[in-house]
Amino acid sequence: MDQKYDVAIDRKFLLTIEEAAAYTSIGTKKIRELAKEPDSNFTVRVGNKYLIRRTGFEDYLIKHCYL
Repeated sequence: MDQKYDVAIDRKFLLTIEEAAAYTSIGTKKIRELAKEPDSNFTVRVGNKYLIRRTGFEDYLIKHCYL
């Protein structure tokens, strides 16, 4: 059985690039660029897909005033 669960973005542990963009109002290109940086500790890579760890990304944004 293929079940879909609707979970609010602010309750998810991992976000897609598109969800992270909607959540933060930052463009997908910029989030993808940040995710590809070697020192980004908020990304999880599944194959070629980048997922954003929501709480880690929030912490990153709080610490970095300028993107």
